[in-house]
Amino acid sequence: MRPSRDELGRRGEDEAARYLRGLGYRIVGRRERILRGDIDIVALDGRTVVFVEVRTRSDTSHGHPAETVGFTKRRRMAELANAYIRRHQLEDASVRLDVVAVTFDACGTAIVDHYQNAFDSPW
Repeated sequence: MRPSRDELGRRGEDEAARYLRGLGYRIVGRRERILRGDIDIVALDGRTVVFVEVRTRSDTSHGHPAETVGFTKRRRMAELANAYIRRHQLEDASVRLDVVAVTFDACGTAIVDHYQNAFDSPW
């Protein structure tokens, strides 16, 4: 039985967080609610605040999960990151926007692709 969309998304976020921790990132927030939206993962990579959009798919028959981060999502992610920065008074922090794409193969093994600085941010 296939997991529901929400279950698949949570599994993908769990795998992304595990992957980032393995790289030495410190996860400081997950599903951070702000401006009627949410940021999947907020992490620290050294002194850089990293806002991570996680995209998960059960296969790539309809394309790679990273391909689903279009212009509207990128703009929204930047808006949410800016609001988070203001709320937490991090205006002087170094900031980056990343995408982590998680695809589960037929055996349920996660394949993780990490795109650092995935797109230009407005700051």
